[in-house]
Amino acid sequence: MRISKYLKMLVLCLVIVSCGSNNETEKNTPQKAEVINSAKGKLFIIGGGKRPPELIKKLVEISSFKKEDYIAILPMSSSEPDSAVYYASKQFLDLGISHKKIKGFNFSKDSLPQQWLDSLEKAKLIYISGGDQTKFMEIVANTPIENAIKSAYKNGSTIAGTSAGAAVMSAKMITGDEFKHPVYTGDFRTIEADNMELVEGLGLVKNAIIDQHFIQRMRMNRLLSVALENPNETAIGIDESTAIIVEGDSATVAGKSQVIVLKNKASQIIKENGLLGGDSLQTQVVLPGGKFSLINK
Repeated sequence: MRISKYLKMLVLCLVIVSCGSNNETEKNTPQKAEVINSAKGKLFIIGGGKRPPELIKKLVEISSFKKEDYIAILPMSSSEPDSAVYYASKQFLDLGISHKKIKGFNFSKDSLPQQWLDSLEKAKLIYISGGDQTKFMEIVANTPIENAIKSAYKNGSTIAGTSAGAAVMSAKMITGDEFKHPVYTGDFRTIEADNMELVEGLGLVKNAIIDQHFIQRMRMNRLLSVALENPNETAIGIDESTAIIVEGDSATVAGKSQVIVLKNKASQIIKENGLLGGDSLQTQVVLPGGKFSLINK
């Protein structure tokens, strides 16, 4: 048993090697890739927290993963990218996937190796770790990395992400910062106008905004604020150990908890004395196995 444990550690170390820095830089100036509605791939968006083995097994199953396929892990959200690759890899290894089929690519602004980009575009499953979604997008936005992710999704790959890796799926991305309360506490005590910061995300989910750790961290005020100020978007709060599987314009809930869906049917944004109001919010609490539409009409 001890030998088996050491061998497993060695395998994981081999996976992490590819996550290290690489001095070769691709200097092409990319044109921004757009995801079309007919993308052949799926999205597997996890709300953070613990990832039960059954959830990761479901991810591999919906990806239609075959022997010739491989997984690309993107750890750029994390302050400890090697650890992010290690723990993500371990869950795939525990399902019997060979370490040879798992690649970690720790891109940076100054390091965009072409061979990594080519591998990313051809990966059957791309997994984006947790951490800081703003950090991830500062590296990825408007680069060949973003193009490769979108090309893979368009051509049939599954794009997965947890926590920060869930937030980046939206075109409008929640950063977690508040303009009116700049000291971050993790508590969202108000429903105020012009408060929640939204920036550009990957835009793999059209006309929807993703929040995560949702029920566990009591983020309803945050999502209500976002929904009230973005009436054309579907606001989605995914709880921990829970995921939504997006195919086309609909999503299915998987995992252990619920997903909250807010759709603001109002034609205008209501503000008064700095506060937000509304009387046209549709609310869904979707249980595991349940489905909902991403379209807000």
